[in-house]
Amino acid sequence: MSSLAELPHLGPASQQALSRAGITSVEQLRRLGSVAAYAQARRSGARVSLNLLWALEAALTGLHWQEVARLHRTSLLLALDEHERQPHREPGRRRR
Repeated sequence: MSSLAELPHLGPASQQALSRAGITSVEQLRRLGSVAAYAQARRSGARVSLNLLWALEAALTGLHWQEVARLHRTSLLLALDEHERQPHREPGRRRR
């Protein structure tokens, strides 16, 4: 599976938000993880809600997005908060 369209729980609007953020393959999404991918989509200017975060986690874990929202909401929000506190570097740039 390499196309985002093949993942469950990711409709056209979600795929468009990810594409705007430069995430165009399942491999990229898996490498980033749901939290970083959501943050990247939000930083890209795409209009996203937390439902995208639940959907991304659901697509990666195979759980239903509502189950993710119910069972993993707090841990995902804490991970997002932690991710947002980390300095972000531009793709391709190395830290010195």
